[in-house]
Amino acid sequence: MGTTKFIFAGAAAISMLASSAFADDLTGMVTRIDRLNSTISIQQTQKGTVGGSAGGAGALQEYKAKDAAMLDAVHAGDRVSYSATDNNGTGTLTKLQKQ
Repeated sequence: MGTTKFIFAGAAAISMLASSAFADDLTGMVTRIDRLNSTISIQQTQKGTVGGSAGGAGALQEYKAKDAAMLDAVHAGDRVSYSATDNNGTGTLTKLQKQ
């Protein structure tokens, strides 16, 4: 019984850390926009100088826009800053601004 509680506590802590990572402002490049389904794919730009490489590409993420009007100001290829939250494994875009 003690091991089960420990595992559930660890899983809860990890999920809280993962969802808080989405809360920060991120930067990236728009790779695809689906205005009919209000989704956008963004290639996240890595921050810092890990490994000494400059401006490497990060993970490609697809987000559902909280408001479809958010997608009107951007196009594929635009560099953006954005914020997102995680809703049961689905990323929801809460802020999107063209750089």
